[in-house]
Amino acid sequence: MNEFKTNFTLTKKIDHIAFIMDGNGRWAKAHNRPRTYGHKVGCDRLIDVFEYCKVFHIKYMSFYAFSTENWKRPKSEISQLFKYLEIFFKKEIDHLMRDGVKIIISGDISPLPSKTQKTIKEALVKTHANDKYFFNICLNYGSRDEIIKATKEISALVKDNRISIDEIDNQLFNKHLYTSEMPDVDLLIRTSGEERLSNFLLYQSAYAEFVFPKVHWPDFTFDVFISCLQEFEGRNRRFGGIKNEK
Repeated sequence: MNEFKTNFTLTKKIDHIAFIMDGNGRWAKAHNRPRTYGHKVGCDRLIDVFEYCKVFHIKYMSFYAFSTENWKRPKSEISQLFKYLEIFFKKEIDHLMRDGVKIIISGDISPLPSKTQKTIKEALVKTHANDKYFFNICLNYGSRDEIIKATKEISALVKDNRISIDEIDNQLFNKHLYTSEMPDVDLLIRTSGEERLSNFLLYQSAYAEFVFPKVHWPDFTFDVFISCLQEFEGRNRRFGGIKNEK
């Protein structure tokens, strides 16, 4: 049973929520701990946030775990982060299976350690038939690379005369994104107070609402989550129109 309770009612539907999990290293430094400890606590926070989303029946979740730019970090830190991700998958896979979660991986995992790849692929196989929730972890992910990947795949189809240029539309393009099984992002939350996308789900966030709580990711509690939803609830989502304008 979900232990997170609230009197807040969300009236605006959120299908897809995305998280830029920022501030693990700064959180660790503030607590006089190594940066890697911040990543450990950050990984542990993932399952809590999944439970937060369940309270509001949010079906699709995306988490920015490791970007294409994160390879610039110290090798020891990167190695430890991948180990924590392995632990997360092994520790939580049965929990996720009970809740009918399908795990999706966005990004090119081929450069990751072989042990990490093996753990990820096992989780993908185990959860592939689930469809109650979709848990998208973005690993070695960059949105610009994703868009280029999709463009190359579609170009190859045109070159091989399998489709015509006139058949290219948003629906077709979406099919070649890592998130092809997911709707566009409704709400994107970036912790630690930074206010930028950092190459995350650029195409999918075309009409997303952005919320930037100042807490670091390890301190992203249920109360902070509720405050983000309350801010979302107060937004006037016009999608280019003028509905509800006062």
